This record gives sequence, C-alpha cells and structure tokens, in this order.
Amino acid sequence: MHKRISTHEKILYVTVVVLIAATLFQAYSVYQLKNELAVANLELKSQNIIMNSLQQELVLVQERTTSQFSTISSQIKESSSKISNIQKDISNIQVKSQDFSGIVEEVIKSVVAVVTDISQGSGVFIKREGYIITNYHVIENARKVRVLTYDNKLHDAKIIGISRGRDIALLQIESDEYSPLKLGDSDEVKIGQRVIAVGNPLGLSFSVTEGIVSAVDRVGPNGLKAYIQTDVPINPGNSGGPLINIKKEIIGITNFKIGGFESLGFAIDSNHVQEVIEEIFKKLEEQNQ
Repeated sequence: MHKRISTHEKILYVTVVVLIAATLFQAYSVYQLKNELAVANLELKSQNIIMNSLQQELVLVQERTTSQFSTISSQIKESSSKISNIQKDISNIQVKSQDFSGIVEEVIKSVVAVVTDISQGSGVFIKREGYIITNYHVIENARKVRVLTYDNKLHDAKIIGISRGRDIALLQIESDEYSPLKLGDSDEVKIGQRVIAVGNPLGLSFSVTEGIVSAVDRVGPNGLKAYIQTDVPINPGNSGGPLINIKKEIIGITNFKIGGFESLGFAIDSNHVQEVIEEIFKKLEEQNQ
C-alpha cells in the first residue's frame, strides 16, 4: 500500500520547489545583470577609446593648423620683405634715372650766403623760425654776421650756439618766411649716390654743383669719423652750405677740401649736425629755466 502524503508535506514540498525556483531565477537575474554590466563596461571602454582617439586627432589637427599658420605667416612676412626690397630697388632705379633740375629751384630758396666783416660762406635753413646752420669757421671772430637770402634781402643774424670741435654754428634771423630743409639720415648714405652742393662760392650766391659720394665715415681734422667724401667741386664760400640728396634732404654740411687736389671735398654728416643742434637747444632750455 502506498503511503498517503499529508497536506502538510505537500505544502512543504511546494514551498521547497518555489524557493528553489526563486533562487534559480534570482541567480539567473544576477547572471544577466553581470552580463549587462560587462557589456556596458565594454561599451564605455570603447567610447573612451573613441574619445581618446578623437582628442588625439584634434590635437594633431591643431598642431598641423598651427604649423600651417606659422608657415603661412612666415611666407607672408617673406613676401612683404621681398615686395619692400623690390619697391626700394624701383625707387633707387627711379632716383638714378632722375637729375636734380626738378628740386634745385625749391632747394635754393632754403640756402643763404653768410657774410661777416672778415669772411663769407654759406648756410641753410633747418627750422621755420629762422634757424640757420653753417660752419663755425665762417663766423669765427666776426663782430657782425649777416645773411643774404635768395630774394636778395640782407638780414642781421645772431649766433645761437656753436660747436668748435665739429665746426658747426647755429644762427638765427628774425623771419619765419623761409622754408627749411630736412636733415636726412646720413647712415643711409651710399657710396656712388648722386648729390649736389648749394652755396656761395667766391661770392657767387646760390651756385649749384653736382657729383657723387666718394666715401663715408671719413676721419676729419678733428679726429671724428664723421665726414662724407664727395667729388662735388667745393670752393671758398661753399663752406657751411648743404650737401643734398635727390629727396631734398641735407645729408651733410660742406666743410673743407684738400688743397692741391681736385674732387676731394668733405662734409660733416647730417647725424653729427643733428647732435650739435640738439645739444645747443638743450643748453638754451637749461639757461631759460
């Protein structure tokens, strides 16, 4: 005979089966969750790899862009430099093809004859207020200094300041109607450059002579390496007059020539003249304070 299973045993059996099933379901759920987490981690790692790759690519693009920009900038600068040099070459060609006839009439109005009771020479207006540069030896020991302008007017002049060492004197007349000439940069003067000297040779007012720059940075009798050598004819009375380039700029003040030789004239360069002018005006300011 079969033993009858009691209700209590049935309930216990069913409970065990349910617990086992629940345990298996929970285990399966945990397994599934682990698989999903593993897949999520793989996807996250893959995205991180992609992001890192994109960042590296972005860095490479930025580096290439920066390099290309730098190269383009260098090419632009190089091109600008070449264009500037070409423009200078064209300008030099144009200057070399010109003569001074177009500027002489204007330049000569800024040049003066300097006449004293013991000597005569030349000078040039360098400021609108009647300031004139000449050589010191032109007015040295003079009791009276006068200036003859291009319009044949004779003006009394006063000595504002001097530099014996550089043989420069600054004069002034009471007039502001005469146009000054600009002092150029004598560091830019080139050997072979065409120039003119304007002055008062032998009392022949406002004569113009033309030549070239033979040398620069010559040492003068004062020991200064401050002179431009030129083959422009320089005669007594030219002293203190301007040596002028094609731009109407003063590049030197005619100073002396070597006697017994032709085409050996010298002018103190404009940068040293500018230094003297600045020193004189500085002293005047200090005296007026």
